Amino acid sequence: MSRRSGILEFAVLGLLRESPMHGYELRKRLNTSLGVFRAFSYGTLYPCLKTLVANGWLIEEPGHAPEDALAASLAGRRAKIVYRLTAEGKEHFEDLLSQTGPDSYEDEHFAARFAFFGQTSRDVRVRVLEGRRSRLEDRLDKMRVSFARTRERLDDYTLELQRHGMESVEREVRWLNELIESERAGRDLKGSDSGGPAQPSQQNNTSGASGNLPRSGDTPRPDTPDDTTT
Repeated sequence: MSRRSGILEFAVLGLLRESPMHGYELRKRLNTSLGVFRAFSYGTLYPCLKTLVANGWLIEEPGHAPEDALAASLAGRRAKIVYRLTAEGKEHFEDLLSQTGPDSYEDEHFAARFAFFGQTSRDVRVRVLEGRRSRLEDRLDKMRVSFARTRERLDDYTLELQRHGMESVEREVRWLNELIESERAGRDLKGSDSGGPAQPSQQNNTSGASGNLPRSGDTPRPDTPDDTTT
């Protein structure tokens, strides 16, 4: 399994833990609400869903009442398929949430993990945040060494691009420092002292997943028209 497909499976399980969805809803949430994945095709999503069904982590259900399904069949359209998380799938997702290995610090995987911090225990959140900070501090040190070594040979625009890159990493390190301090103090991101799960952003609702994460270069994409087969 590739790293990206593993991240996609994690995000799909997390979204379906909130509520059952059909393929179009899942794709829309992955592309917009989570802000984790750039645009990808149904040809990427559906093999992932089939794998999760085969593993027993999801089940497929008809998305219409029986009479609606019959009407759709008579009209030559397939009824929508709704995907629901099984008990085994929930257990598997909770196991994934507890993992704090190096993969959870990488750029795209960290964004996916952060999107579900509302469902993650505080001690795990702290370990993931600290790992991410350490990874970025190492990256920043290398960027500074490279910048000092090459600045005399580069034109002004290339230098400015490198400065921008370093400043972006520095901002994220400061952001991580603030998050870690809040977590250690037992506060969530809304300033509550309840000790409950931290919320990734003010856009959160009772669903548990976050709104868009700040990612340089991301641009919104228009929604894809509904697919009658999903």
